[in-house]
Amino acid sequence: MDIQFEKVNFTYQPNTPFEQRVLYDIDLDIKAGSYTALVGHTGSGKSTLLQHLNALLKPTSGKVTLGDRVILPETSNKNLKPIRKKVGIVFQFPEAQLFEETVARDIAFGPKNFGVSEEEALQLAKDTLTMVGLDESYMERSPFDLSGGQMRRVAIAGVLAMEPEVIVLDEPTAGLDPEGRKEMMEMFYHLHEEHQLTVVLVTHLMDDVAEFADQMIVLEKGRIQKNGTPREVFSDFEWLESKQLGVPTATRFALRLKEKGLSLRKLPLTADELADELVWLMTENGKSGDVL
Repeated sequence: MDIQFEKVNFTYQPNTPFEQRVLYDIDLDIKAGSYTALVGHTGSGKSTLLQHLNALLKPTSGKVTLGDRVILPETSNKNLKPIRKKVGIVFQFPEAQLFEETVARDIAFGPKNFGVSEEEALQLAKDTLTMVGLDESYMERSPFDLSGGQMRRVAIAGVLAMEPEVIVLDEPTAGLDPEGRKEMMEMFYHLHEEHQLTVVLVTHLMDDVAEFADQMIVLEKGRIQKNGTPREVFSDFEWLESKQLGVPTATRFALRLKEKGLSLRKLPLTADELADELVWLMTENGKSGDVL
């Protein structure tokens, strides 16, 4: 499902003393099957933009196209339910939204709410548990007896059980240790690759953007300031640093090498790319002891 924003503006409580404009003339395209990273500081408009992706919010002006549905300011709130099935949102700390007595019932709740039979919903629960790295032995366990990481996986399974075409991840690794964060991000990338899920990731971790995304959008004060591939955006590292957004760890290391007079073939974004460039650099110079 393609998503398109055309001149989208959004204002909270318009025509009141409390009105607050949050989005300004947003134009963007998110292609089906893509992996898009959305970055920006707190207050940049990221959360407001996210809520337009499944019509939780409608534009104050402009147009949002979600697949074959066009959302305009005057669009009725009726019959928007199918969109919320196609676009699943994983909010920060999704485990806080668990409430059923068993894992199976919690995951099955969403599909049953959309008219899926209990038998089908339980099968979906079993299938999606496998997708998030848990086996069916968890089905009858209480979600509240699980570890924090396991609870988060169950909550994500509940979103996946709706069989969305697009999954939106709002800081999905918040609060996890480095190993848990790595496992979670690799799980999402596997889902993206294996099930052709369109992914929209909101994050402040530039290493994750460099490692997984194929499109990067930078929001600042409700406006899109940069939109391109991660390599295109990160190439303007001085601008990113001036905005206190930073660059990936590998890129920062390479820039320090450049300051010392060591030129690489290209600016690396990931640890693997940096390793390749260092091997080339040592081979090219033929004297590894003097290079680093």
